[in-house]
Amino acid sequence: MKVILRQNIETLGQVGEIVEVNEGYALNYLIPKKYAYAALAGNLRAIEDEKKLINKRREKEIAAATELATAIENVKIEITVQAGEEDKLFGSVTSQMIADGLKEKGFELDKRSIDLHEPIKTLGIHSV
Repeated sequence: MKVILRQNIETLGQVGEIVEVNEGYALNYLIPKKYAYAALAGNLRAIEDEKKLINKRREKEIAAATELATAIENVKIEITVQAGEEDKLFGSVTSQMIADGLKEKGFELDKRSIDLHEPIKTLGIHSV
């Protein structure tokens, strides 16, 4: 059965793509969960409208994220933790600790949006 994806699904494809799936998978999972439409002419027009709305929303999110990134680019926060010999920390500095430090400086940021490339386990100055 051919369906039009309404959401990005890692194993199938991107929004708006027409993909061939098993009929049971489409009727029992994708369509009831609103992850896809049946591939009909009217649904093609509907997905195009949804794509436009998604793109507008994504552009707004990117603009807001870029603005926030420039605002916090030069913000410095200090996090006090216990350390052992050779400047190694007991545990590590978490994204929650960083989010709390930014909150004290006036920036509301979700801990999931903080990208730690690797855990901070040593004393010193680190860029996040």
